[in-house]
Amino acid sequence: MQNEILLVLSLIITYSVILILYRLFKEQGLYLWTIVATIAANIEVLIIINAFGMEMTLGNILFASTFLVTDILSELHGKKAAQTAVWMGIATSIVFIMISQSWMLYIPNKNDFATPAIRTVFSNTPRMMLVGIAVYVIVQFFDVWAYHRWWEYTSRKFGDREKFLWLRNNGSTLVSQLLNTILFTWGAFLGTHSTQTLGSIALSSYIIFIITSLADTPFVYMARRLHNKYSL
Repeated sequence: MQNEILLVLSLIITYSVILILYRLFKEQGLYLWTIVATIAANIEVLIIINAFGMEMTLGNILFASTFLVTDILSELHGKKAAQTAVWMGIATSIVFIMISQSWMLYIPNKNDFATPAIRTVFSNTPRMMLVGIAVYVIVQFFDVWAYHRWWEYTSRKFGDREKFLWLRNNGSTLVSQLLNTILFTWGAFLGTHSTQTLGSIALSSYIIFIITSLADTPFVYMARRLHNKYSL
């Protein structure tokens, strides 16, 4: 049960940290989290674990947290702020690829012990990051677009822009995460894992994304409460 407990704690802590950063630094705190999560998720995704009876990669919760960020920004600061977070994630990925790959160009000292491990980890990073960038662009901009389309629909249908936050939050994220699961799993791992493993990773990833998407809804409501209470 160790992996399961760690995943649940990771979800709670990750979403809570986003709220804390938002309370402390307003929109800039959410942009900060986007940068941190983008780098960490693309490293974590290299790790495969077993949890809840499924084979899955890490990184799902961190990546899902970027959808929470864009939903909060969309809800409280508008589409442009959410799109800024997406562009920051893209820029972060590109810069990180350049920096991490530059490490491979150095000739290590005979006393060096870290280079072999770093090469093992980051030799796969370019593909992961390049696929991640492409999928990130498609999925995140789709999510922002879908969020506002749902918002327009509920506002027009019910005449209230405040209500049905849960619908626009989940209606956009669940579809976006399905698109993300399909594109990223096959783009990042095709040729490195069997078809059966890819299917298992995709299924478990989407199940995790469903859970993380539903779980982030209370945090969007809490962010709106913080925004109204402290004029963030």
